[in-house]
Amino acid sequence: MPEPQFRLPRWLVAFFLALSAGLVAAAMPALPAGAKPAGVAIASANAQATDAGMEVLRKGGNAFDAAVAVSAALGLVEPESSGLGGGGFFLLRRASDGRLVFVDARERAPLAATRDMFLDPATGEPRPRQTIDGPLAAAIPGLPAGLVHVAANYGRLPLAESLAPVIRLAEQGWIFGEKNRAMMGWREAQLAADPGAAPLLLVEGRTPEVGTRMRNPDYAAVLRALAERGAAGFYEGEVAERLVAGVRAAGGLWTQEDLAQYRVVEREPLVFRHRGRTVVTAPPPSSGGVALAQTLQILDGFAWAGRDEAERLHLRIEAMRRAYRDRAIHLGDPDFVEVPVALLTDPAYAAGLRAGIHPEKATPSEMLPGISAIERPDTTHFSIIDAEGNLAAVTQTVNLPYGNAMVIPGTGFLLNNEMDDFSIKPGLPNAFGLVGEDANAIAPGKRPLSSMTPTFVIGEDRVAVLGTPGGSRIISMVIQGVLAFDEGLGAEAIAAAPRIHHQYLPDQVSLEPGALDAATRAALEARGHVLKEEPRPWGNMQVAIWHLDSGRVEAGADPRWKQVGKGSTGEGSIFR
Repeated sequence: MPEPQFRLPRWLVAFFLALSAGLVAAAMPALPAGAKPAGVAIASANAQATDAGMEVLRKGGNAFDAAVAVSAALGLVEPESSGLGGGGFFLLRRASDGRLVFVDARERAPLAATRDMFLDPATGEPRPRQTIDGPLAAAIPGLPAGLVHVAANYGRLPLAESLAPVIRLAEQGWIFGEKNRAMMGWREAQLAADPGAAPLLLVEGRTPEVGTRMRNPDYAAVLRALAERGAAGFYEGEVAERLVAGVRAAGGLWTQEDLAQYRVVEREPLVFRHRGRTVVTAPPPSSGGVALAQTLQILDGFAWAGRDEAERLHLRIEAMRRAYRDRAIHLGDPDFVEVPVALLTDPAYAAGLRAGIHPEKATPSEMLPGISAIERPDTTHFSIIDAEGNLAAVTQTVNLPYGNAMVIPGTGFLLNNEMDDFSIKPGLPNAFGLVGEDANAIAPGKRPLSSMTPTFVIGEDRVAVLGTPGGSRIISMVIQGVLAFDEGLGAEAIAAAPRIHHQYLPDQVSLEPGALDAATRAALEARGHVLKEEPRPWGNMQVAIWHLDSGRVEAGADPRWKQVGKGSTGEGSIFR
């Protein structure tokens, strides 16, 4: 039977909102006194970015200075995944006082945005591709403000020093790689049609060859403006004027006020207990942390030892089905809507969801009360541990590969298409197949709901820093990463593990090629699960692990993009 759950009553939402601050504070983790890593670790999706971060650590910077360097470098060398025209989330732990903070540098809707701006007024149906390509798809970028904020409030070095390796890389040239080429394949025509993107990213109108050196002096100039003037170097003055003029000339809505009003928001991370460990993760406007907490706490109520692989997968799929259903109904920007985080992440609520799971049968998604509706994922993530025990898990994006395929000439970066992450019509799937309701509707200045889930897992013996790109699949990958960490796997093994995914709608289990053996597939199908093996693998998980007893650190980059990402470690004495 389906659980008897519908939209939560307002009085119940208000009650749990009032409790949420106390619940978070009570769960704050403490590491053993004097615990310090014996080295440093950086895992990122591109070796050029990892190297930039390690250079900053060698200069005497901490994990947060290195995060600024890696973030800015990824925006340069992975333009398909992130950049100054996008946004991101910085999950940080400061070793000196144990402070945990979630720096929300998510994009915002323009102030002129409206609830139905992408719908045809005559039919009420979406206008084709307007949330994906061109100026209306772009929300106001947040990553530049995030870089400045992290450097000023948590870093040790001047911003100019943290950005120096990236400025040099932009001027001397970065190397176009296999991932750049693969992701450009389905966006080449859109990039070629844009007068700013074509000369910056294409060679004679076509995708560059792997190994091509790509220079970007405009990107270096914008980074210099940030280093010299802080956020004003991007959100005011020449850069801002150029961005607004270019977007409006193309038919967009941006104004100088949109940029001038942008602010980073510091939020309390979502913190909960799981199998004797503390999990620190992303709060709204990310949906990832809530779904992670729900799924793991549902699973914590089942006896795990002795179950075979098919039984464990069945329970995980059913838990994810329910978490993704709640994502569609309840989650949005907490500055605009009441998000019942404390209720949705309460173990008692998880127990209620658990009670509706049949141990031998799949629950069809249509039987779960909720919304009336029935990947080309990108984004990027990196994980850092420094020699003091500072931690940084950072996920950043321009949404779909190569964002909205638009570069304002003279800026050196693509704009995002994050407006597609809003629910443009209740129950209508976005580009990742995710559905939503009014909580994630478009509103002026609102941040769209995200799946990005940077996460720490703090146990008595080990600490993990992890995250991944992957659109709607981010959450299911991080769930799997935490469960693999529970089993004792190392950083490289966690990043490499085969993946499965279920997101409530469509009602199917996606599998990486060869992820399950024939017997396990048959056992899941016998329970009523519809399995779909995808033609290619997904995600790009980056994991760093700190062993508290020995101080040893590990860095594991996802092997799915061979010789592109890089996990790097170094001896602590060099970096103190």
